[in-house]
Amino acid sequence: MNPDQFLARVAKQPLAPVYLFLGQEGYGRRMCREALVSRALPSDKLREGLTQIDMENVSLPEVLDDARSLSLFASDRLIWVSSAELALPRRLTAGSADEEGGSDKGAESHLSAYLKAPTAGTTLVLECSRYDFSGDDRPKLERVQKFYSAVPVVVEFRQMTPESIRFLAQQLIREAGLKLGGAELAILLDAVGGDANRLALEIDKLSLFAGKDQAVTASDLQTLVPNAAQSTIFSLVGALGQGNRSAALQSLDILVREGEYLPLALSFLSTQFRLALAAKESRVGSAGQAVTFFTKLGVRMWRDRAEQVVATANAFSAQRLKDAVASIYDTDKKFREGYRDDRVVMETLVMAITAGR
Repeated sequence: MNPDQFLARVAKQPLAPVYLFLGQEGYGRRMCREALVSRALPSDKLREGLTQIDMENVSLPEVLDDARSLSLFASDRLIWVSSAELALPRRLTAGSADEEGGSDKGAESHLSAYLKAPTAGTTLVLECSRYDFSGDDRPKLERVQKFYSAVPVVVEFRQMTPESIRFLAQQLIREAGLKLGGAELAILLDAVGGDANRLALEIDKLSLFAGKDQAVTASDLQTLVPNAAQSTIFSLVGALGQGNRSAALQSLDILVREGEYLPLALSFLSTQFRLALAAKESRVGSAGQAVTFFTKLGVRMWRDRAEQVVATANAFSAQRLKDAVASIYDTDKKFREGYRDDRVVMETLVMAITAGR
C-alpha cells in the first residue's frame, strides 16, 4: 500500500503486529511514523512504550526476542527497527538462504514463527530505507521484499512524481496561509529538487518569515532557500539564448554579488544545455513531451523545469547547443586547473556563447 492508504488504515483499523516500510522517500515515511506513534502510544505512554533499534548492532532474532518480552513499565509497545535490510544474508543460493559473514541463519523462519503468535499490545516496524524502487537498487529491494514476504502489511515509499510534489506544495501553502505566486512556486519547486521533506521545511521557514499577510517574493526565496539562486541562472540562460551579452553579464554579476559558487552555477548550466540538446535532437516541442521523454530516460522532470528546458532548446540551434556544451567543458577544465579568478573564467564563457550574436 502507499502512504495515503496506510494513514487511512491506521486511523480506522486495529494495528497489525508487524509492518514493513520500504523505500527512500522521507516525507511520507515521516507522516506515517507520526500517525503510527500517535495511534499506538498515547502521549503519556510514549516514553516507556517506544523502543528504537538499529539493526547495525543486533540481529533479527534478537529483535523478535525483544518483541516477545513483556515490559514492566508499558502494556503497549512500539518497536521501531531501522536498517532492517541488514538482516538479509549476504549471499543467496538457489532455493535457500545461506549465511556468509552476515546475519543469523534461519532469520526468516524466526519471523514466520513470531507472526504465528505475536505479542499482544506490541507493534513492530521494520524500516528498510537504504534502497529505492528504481535503478540499480531495484533488485536489492526485491530481495528485501522476498525476505520479508511473511510480513502482513507492506508500505511502499516511492519517490514522488513532479505532479504530486506540486500538489503537495499547493496543499502545504494553503495550510500555512502563505502568499506564494506561480512564478515563486516554480522557483521553490526547482530549488528543493523534488524532495518533499525539504519542501515542507522550506514552506515552514517561509511561513515564519512572511506570515499570512506578506507575499513571498523571488528575492525572499533567493535569500532564504538554498539553490533558489538558480532563478538567476535561468535568466542567464535566457540572455545567452537571445544573444544578449549585456543581460548575460548582468545576471552573472548578480550571481557573483550574491556569493554563488560559480563552478556550481556552471554545473547547472551544463545540465541545462545538455538536456536542451537532447530535447532538440529528439524534436521535443512542448513541456508535456519533455516530461514524458526525460521520464522514460530515468531523468526526474517536473513541468516548470521542462518548460525551461524547452525554452532553452528553442532559443538555440542544435549546433549552437553543441558549441555551448563544448565551451562549458573547456570552462570546467579551467576551474579544475585552478584559475585564480572564477568570474573572469565565467565571463569568457559568456563571451564565447554570445560571439557573433
